[in-house]
Amino acid sequence: MARSSVLAGATKVDPELAHRGVLREASRLGADDVQAVLRTADGSELVLPSELARILIASAGELAAGHAVTVLASETRLTPAEAAELLGLSRPFVVRLLDSGEIPSAHLPGSSHRVVRLADVLAFQARRERRREGRRRIADTVEQADLPY
Repeated sequence: MARSSVLAGATKVDPELAHRGVLREASRLGADDVQAVLRTADGSELVLPSELARILIASAGELAAGHAVTVLASETRLTPAEAAELLGLSRPFVVRLLDSGEIPSAHLPGSSHRVVRLADVLAFQARRERRREGRRRIADTVEQADLPY
């Protein structure tokens, strides 16, 4: 039985230009400085926990910057193709990263198919960004010092 895509079923929110100012203001707030409250159609209110307030504030920052926000749990299991889509890489390249252990994966019981935790994909992406930033800084330093490559 084919598995439906985790990414296709995820909640995705695209930014609206008209809301940018409010989103920018919301993103400047600290989660400890606010109390998030949901008001229902009948007028009752529900105070949201601080974890949800942190998610809302972080999402507001991304939306204010013009980025879409997709909501997935960190423990979500992805196929190699879904991990590749999230990373903007090819599936064969991600499979090589899985084979080398650069991104941890697990085989499904009794199968040759693998799954990858979203948290591990995001950790790999963060490591990759740190390396990219380090290389950029080295290149900038070499350029500023007018050193030959």
